[in-house]
Amino acid sequence: MSTTPLQHEVREFFDAFVAAFREFDGPLVAQRYTSPCMSVDAQGKLRSFRTRAETADYFQSVLTTYQEQGCRSCRFSDPEVVAMGCSSTLATVTWELLRGDGSILTTWRESYHLVRTGDGLRVATSTDHAG
Repeated sequence: MSTTPLQHEVREFFDAFVAAFREFDGPLVAQRYTSPCMSVDAQGKLRSFRTRAETADYFQSVLTTYQEQGCRSCRFSDPEVVAMGCSSTLATVTWELLRGDGSILTTWRESYHLVRTGDGLRVATSTDHAG
């Protein structure tokens, strides 16, 4: 099956996300998000971040927790991409957090409302799928 330009762009976005995650650097991951942005966790809790600094602080906390649990990297699979006009996309992926030996620490599915900015695609909203 051939890949559309949008699917290719979304895959590149998540490849860059994985590379940023691998650094365990909250500000680096936050660069993949708009300001403001929102997230909804698997329990339905809504969080909004007004500034890049708030987003960076949140991700640093999450990344530190993941690292303490033994996570050393992550990967995504099963991307689904739905165009929503010329400047917006809904992308859903399955995430796996990986230990140093490559075994899976945890997995979940998450959807992202991506918007096109002057710097490329950025996350405006993310939603963890309830388990």
